[in-house]
Parts: sequence; C-alpha cells; structure tokens
Amino acid sequence: MAAAPPESLPWRRSLAWLAFLAPLFFLSYGYANRIAEARAVTTSVHFAWERAIPFLPWTIVPYWSIDLLYGLSFLLCRTRRAVDVHGLRLLTAQGISVAGFLAFPLRFDFPRPPADGLPGALFGALASFDKPYNQAPALHIGLLLIIWVRFAEATRGPGRLAVHAWAALIAVSTLTTFQHHFIDLATGAAVGLLCLWLWPDVGPGLVTGWRSTTDPTRRRLAGRYAAAAGICALLATPGGTALWLLWPALALTAVALIYLGLGPAGFQKGNGRSSPATTALLAPYRLGAWINSRLWTRGDAKAVRVADGVWLGRLPSRLDASGAGYATLVDLAAELPPPCGPWATISLPWLDLVPPGAAALAEAAAIIEDRRAAGPLLVYCALGYSRSAAAVAAWLLASGRASDPDDAIAQVRRARPQARIGPIQHEALTLLASRATSIPSPHP
Repeated sequence: MAAAPPESLPWRRSLAWLAFLAPLFFLSYGYANRIAEARAVTTSVHFAWERAIPFLPWTIVPYWSIDLLYGLSFLLCRTRRAVDVHGLRLLTAQGISVAGFLAFPLRFDFPRPPADGLPGALFGALASFDKPYNQAPALHIGLLLIIWVRFAEATRGPGRLAVHAWAALIAVSTLTTFQHHFIDLATGAAVGLLCLWLWPDVGPGLVTGWRSTTDPTRRRLAGRYAAAAGICALLATPGGTALWLLWPALALTAVALIYLGLGPAGFQKGNGRSSPATTALLAPYRLGAWINSRLWTRGDAKAVRVADGVWLGRLPSRLDASGAGYATLVDLAAELPPPCGPWATISLPWLDLVPPGAAALAEAAAIIEDRRAAGPLLVYCALGYSRSAAAVAAWLLASGRASDPDDAIAQVRRARPQARIGPIQHEALTLLASRATSIPSPHP
C-alpha cells in the first residue's frame, strides 16, 4: 500500500487567521484604550518594590519583537489542526484580556523617563496607538506564552535555549519599559495558561468537548469546588500578598468545570503525563490533593499485596515504586501525576470521589490481568481506598478469583481494611458479574 503524501504547509489557512486576528486586535485593543481614557481611569495596582525596577530603554526592542514572532508563529504550524488550535488560543487570549480591560480598567502609575535614538523612536511609535491603560491581564504576556510554546515545540538544543532566553527577555521587558506592573504579568500568564489548557494540541478542545453531567455526585462536587474558588477570590480582594489566592481560585474553578462538564479529559493526562499548561494551571489544587493523600494515609501501609502479584495502594513516590520493584503501575488518579521511572504506567483517569461504572471496572480488570504477567503490578489512586480498591475487586471478580461481588470486596478489605467500596460500586460490580463470564480483551 502506497504511503500517503505528506500534508503541505497550510500557509493559506495561516494567512486567513492572521488577516482575521490582526484587525481584530487593533480594533478591540484600541476600543478598550479609548474607553479607559474617556473614563479618566486613575486606578493602579502595584507593589512598593516595583519602584526599584530600572527603566531600560533598549528593552523596547524585545518588547516590540513579539509582533514579528506573532506572525512567524503561524509558519511553525504544520497541519490545519495546529493552525486552528494556535489561532483559537490567540483569539481566546485576546477576548479574555480585552474583557478584563473593560471590566477592571487600570492605569500604569509610574512616569516613563525620556528615551532617544532607536529606543526613543520605538517608544514614539508605541505611543501612537497604546495609552497607559489596558493593564491587567497583560495581553503581551498571554500572547507570549502561546507563541513561546509554539516556538519551543519547533526547536531543539541550542535553538530551544535561545527561544527560552528571548521569551524571558520579552517578559521582563514589559516591566523595564514601564508598560506594565507585576500584577498585570501574573494575570496575563494565567490567561495564557488558560488558553493553552482550553485548546490542547492533542485531543478535542475542552470547549467543544463539553458535556454537562447529570450525575448528582459530580454536580455536587462541582458546586463545592466552585464555592472554594469563590472563597479564595473573596480573600484575595484586600490586595497585596493576598492576590496570590487568585491562582488557587482559578485552579479550583477549572476543577469545578472538570466535574461539571469537561470530565477527566480536563486533566489532560496523555500517557500518564499532564500537559505543561495543565500542570502550571492546576498546581495549587494538585499540591492540596497530594498533601491530602499523605495526611489521610499517614500510618497506613503504602501498598498491600492482594493476590498473584497484584498490589493495591496510594499514589507512590518514585522511591516507593523503585523499592517495591513494580513492573507496571495502573494509575487511576486523574488529578495527580504518576511517578517517573523504568516501569510501565497505564493511566485510566477516574475522577476522585466519583464511583466508576461497570464498563470502567471491566476495562481496569482486563488491564490488570493482562499486565500482571510482566511482574509485580500496583493499582493505585490518591489514597488507595476507593477507586483502586474497586478496580482490584473487579479484577478478582472478572478473573474468577472471587465467587461474587461480596467475596471480591471482602478479599480487598482483608488486604486493606481502609478500603471503601460503597453501594454504587457494589452495584457496578454486580452488573459486571452479570455481563461477563471471563476477562474481556484489554483496551489498547
């Protein structure tokens, strides 16, 4: 069979996106500037230490360079999908940022010293359309993150190091050109991460993949996370250091959306590893989830052997997994990253506190039976109490090592007394037992 011809560079599609985005940028950005100027906005949010930041006129060159990189970034998109994802990220960043400018107009507070030569000319060109408004979230930073990722993916070795160095210089230049305060950079970075999360390179976009859940458990948990996000946001209102609470507020809002409609795909665990954007965006939530897993399981065995080389436990550290000599980790914790090591990791991202259905249990049972022949195998979730316990019970039942759901649950609880398998999971195990007489084929 002849190989398919390589796809040609979708430059026409890239040009179409640029032809749409460029005028939209100037129209929307200029509109927000004019509105703030008409309102005579004087509000500024900055820290006292920012007055020590030096004015470096030459950094207007890297500051301006993002305009060139904006256009060139589309040339690094090798497929139609990559072009569309990149365009949607830039469009979303622009929409969110301009909405922020209109809802919370701010003004840059420090007088800018004069500059001459080339920097002076560039500052003059900038002043022709940019006023000291449009501060938070810094659109410059949001767009930079999106463009930075595209260039970093297309380079290797010294080229990638040069990309990182120049991107860092652009980010710093927003301060040293007296264009933005620090709060603008932090909020701009949050917008950039949000856009990278909403429009991933692999898999469907989260916006198009939304499916509102009817599961009362997921809806209740979504409400709790949303309430926690609201509390963090309220505590951040005094300003100062408390503003950092906006980060966990954003992370918890994302988790609420995951439970409400995005599903496990919102954690973007490809081959067990989350995307860098997801890792950064959800870092406060993940830190809390990891601390919670350690507090709940302190004093418990990290893992217990159930039967025939299959172990059950909590999320292991790299040291734990190395010491136990596992050949395979079956990762059921959608919210936490697995440890890196020489073992095989198979991720089945199940949401915390949401009982898995019969189909999910059957898939886990098949994988456990298929992979245990390679050597010791650990099935784990955050605590090793519920999701992983249900999966091991399903394996015992589907493989004939347990006579019925009650026997499977009893075997798991003898090995790990802390296991919590409730009525809903019992019902799923009963359904699994009624549907299959043997282990199904493992999911590829």
